[in-house]
Amino acid sequence: MTRLLACVAACLALAAPAAAAPPLVGLVDPGAKLGGLRLGMTGAQVLAKWGRDHGVCRGCKRRTWYFTYHHFQPQGAAVELTRGRVSALWTLWQPTGWRTTADLHVGDPETAITDKYGALVRANCLGYYVLSLPKGPTVTRFEVVDGKVWGFELARRGSPNCR
Repeated sequence: MTRLLACVAACLALAAPAAAAPPLVGLVDPGAKLGGLRLGMTGAQVLAKWGRDHGVCRGCKRRTWYFTYHHFQPQGAAVELTRGRVSALWTLWQPTGWRTTADLHVGDPETAITDKYGALVRANCLGYYVLSLPKGPTVTRFEVVDGKVWGFELARRGSPNCR
C-alpha cells in the first residue's frame, strides 16, 4: 500500500498542477463510458468535455493527462492517449461521488462488486488488486485497496491490469 501511494504521489508530482475538470459526481457505464468520456475519443474531444486545465505525466509510457479537483491534491481522473485517441480512462485516488450505473460507489466494501457484477477475474497489483469485467472490446476494472472500492478503469481488452 505504501509503495502504491508513493508511486501515485511521484506521478502527480511530475505532472503540471491541475484544477477541477472531471465531473464531481462521476458515472461509470461499464464497457462504455467513464465520466462522460469514451474510448476512442480524440484529445480535442476530451478537452472540450473536461477542460484544458490538466497535468501531463512526464514518466508515463503513453501520453497521460491528470485532471484533478484541486491543485496539488490527487483526487480526480486520468486519460491515456494513444495516437491522439483515448486508450484508457481511470479514476485517481478514491474520488468521492463516483459510482457505476449499477450503483457501486467508490468506498463501498469489495463484496459489493461481486454482488452487483458476479464473479470476476482478479489480478494482483502492487498494493491493490483489480477485478475485471470484460464487455465487447473493452474491460472495466474495479480497483480495490484495503477491502474497499478505490476506483474504476475503462480500457481496451488486453491492456495491462495494473497501472
